[in-house]
Amino acid sequence: MKRPLLIRALTAVTTAAVALTVSAQPAAAAPTSWKWGAIHSTDGMATAWGRVVVGQSGLAVTGNLDDTYGKGCSWAMIRHQSARNGRWRTHGIYNCVPGTGTFRKNVGGVLQIRIQVCRGTATRPTGKCSRWRTVWTQGG
Repeated sequence: MKRPLLIRALTAVTTAAVALTVSAQPAAAAPTSWKWGAIHSTDGMATAWGRVVVGQSGLAVTGNLDDTYGKGCSWAMIRHQSARNGRWRTHGIYNCVPGTGTFRKNVGGVLQIRIQVCRGTATRPTGKCSRWRTVWTQGG
């Protein structure tokens, strides 16, 4: 008679241990990267796409910049608003070789990130720019 009582007690203890283990699992973790889709210049000859990733010193924008035309250059303009002082900063990344190139730009602690894709020369964007597209914003 003692044997079934022992089995019931062990079953109850095991069930309680499983319930505690399941409840101790952390809630869904915040994502460490956010994907942004293709952004095209108005003539369709420049395209950029990529991710916003969490780095050691804040956020970083990583991506691909495709130049399909071969004449001139493709530009990805990255604009971000500082969380420290609210000021906007703009950085340009260009690809003058036909095909796809990759880039990474550390932006730190920011409130929002916007990207624009243009055509241009090796020194500056000259036109055919897309509209600014918000790819990341704090809080959603």
